[in-house]
Amino acid sequence: MSEGTMQRRAERDQGVQRAKRLHRVLVCAAAVPVMLIAAGCSSDSGSGSGGDGGSGANSGKGADSGASASPSAAPTVQAAAYKSLPESCGVLSSKTLKSLVPKAAKSGKKGTSEAGTRGSCSWSSLDNNGVKGSQFRWLNVSLLRFESDTARGTGEAQATKYYEQQIQDAQSVAGAKNAKSQAVSGTGDAATLVRYDLKKKEGAFKQQTVVTRVENVVVTVDYNGAGLAGDKAPSADALAKLAERAAKETVTAVSAANGEGAASPAPSDSASGSKAPSKSASPSASKSATESASKSASPSKSAAKKS
Repeated sequence: MSEGTMQRRAERDQGVQRAKRLHRVLVCAAAVPVMLIAAGCSSDSGSGSGGDGGSGANSGKGADSGASASPSAAPTVQAAAYKSLPESCGVLSSKTLKSLVPKAAKSGKKGTSEAGTRGSCSWSSLDNNGVKGSQFRWLNVSLLRFESDTARGTGEAQATKYYEQQIQDAQSVAGAKNAKSQAVSGTGDAATLVRYDLKKKEGAFKQQTVVTRVENVVVTVDYNGAGLAGDKAPSADALAKLAERAAKETVTAVSAANGEGAASPAPSDSASGSKAPSKSASPSASKSATESASKSASPSKSAAKKS
């Protein structure tokens, strides 16, 4: 073998050796990132597992918390007992009206009303005795029903509060004299009579106010009388009994309107505290005096109070 051939072979062997070394370097170099990636993945996996475990624990707590906490119940309130009101001008029988306001028109004057919620009706009567004077009577019946409400409470609780306010209003009328208050039995769930004297330009009025609560309804009866043009003042006791009768009959009408019992029979005319109409009464004078007295016949705040 020639020297040149041997030299080329040696060079070729050296080149092969260099190529193998380069290959090993490249392989190792390539293996390093793979190992790093694997280690990184392994580390992430462990961290992830720990994170998942922590997250799972937190999730478990959240789930347990959600499962153990019951949904909050919507606020409720007891339903009101009475759902309706009778027609305000029809709560009193004709016999009762004749006893309280003997000269009143057959139908009363309807006040502010809202079907099923509020209503009122008034009557005025002037029994003209000519030169002997005349007897004036004024009657007003108002009804107010309260509905249960989650914000304001039960209808009964609201009615109780209004009932007490009505009594306070009747007791605080400006100019009232000889004021007295007393409980009234056998009328609704609670009833109070407030009575006093009130001097007005037309005459001396005897005011009777009966405030009654039955379930979630408040009934207020305002009744007054006066002797005009020289006639003597009516009996306060007689007027009070008539006002109480009107309150009881109105309560009965409220109960009947809500399907409880029937209306009570009207009391007889013999219990009337008013004088019988005089044959000598002048129609024109009676009308004029009635209109004049009616304008100032409501001395009680409770007669016109609105909730």
